[in-house]
Amino acid sequence: MTPRLRIAIQKSGRLGEGSIGIIESAGFRVIKGANELFYRIENAPIDLLCVRDDDIPTFVEVGIADFGIVGRNVVEEHGAGALTEVMKLGFGRCDLKIAAPVGFSYAGPQSLKGLRIATSYANTLKRFLERAGVWAEIVPMRGAVEVAPRLKLAQVICDLVSTGATLEANGLAAVDTVMQSEAVLIRSPIQRDDPELTHVAESVVQRLRGVSASRGAKYVMMNAPKASLAEISRILPGAGAPTVTPLAGREDAVAVHAVCQESVFWETLEQLRAAGASAILVLPIEKMM
Repeated sequence: MTPRLRIAIQKSGRLGEGSIGIIESAGFRVIKGANELFYRIENAPIDLLCVRDDDIPTFVEVGIADFGIVGRNVVEEHGAGALTEVMKLGFGRCDLKIAAPVGFSYAGPQSLKGLRIATSYANTLKRFLERAGVWAEIVPMRGAVEVAPRLKLAQVICDLVSTGATLEANGLAAVDTVMQSEAVLIRSPIQRDDPELTHVAESVVQRLRGVSASRGAKYVMMNAPKASLAEISRILPGAGAPTVTPLAGREDAVAVHAVCQESVFWETLEQLRAAGASAILVLPIEKMM
């Protein structure tokens, strides 16, 4: 039987959908069969292992899966161990925050001393408190953490926050950030001794890196006076050294092309125009390697 690479992804939810999306954007055709545990990649020797998010680090660490796509918060809670974080993937962003009832007086982690804190991330919270030199009682919960203060299980909570709407609905407000999280690609420390799979693994990394890099990136083209090149380079957001080429029949102006890794807003275009740029075009980037 031909060996196949295995990538563990979350079986449901936003992160699961995002994982399928970025894999398909990388040119891999996902075939969803009757088996909900395994999906096959039609055009490469790859299987997707669809499991609970908190099982992904374990499966990757012991070599059941060669790669995993999971939230950094899950990796942190598991304990990184021998896992290698290959790259951030640019989706699934959220923050693990300390939240307290509205009106709670918070002046840093010392304000948590001696309190009960409800959380589904006991290990991560414990390390946060240890770094701050604070002792507090950690109340582990599997879900519905936001109701803990109302039920008198804890005075404050530590939970993932995306929009803050759930906190607000329960009379809570975020007061501190424990960690910022997003989807990451992790790799197993156990490498299978197969040249073909090594090649496939390298292709997966290169393609996902290309898709991740192109998200939000823009290709910007313009004409500009030579005298304004330094100012224009400064204005272009997240760009390296731009490509500069001569303009036919113009000794005083050049064409400027640049890949911008950060958002290009209307204010950016106005600044470029004020610096002397003209014929400015902003194009989306579909693929980049």
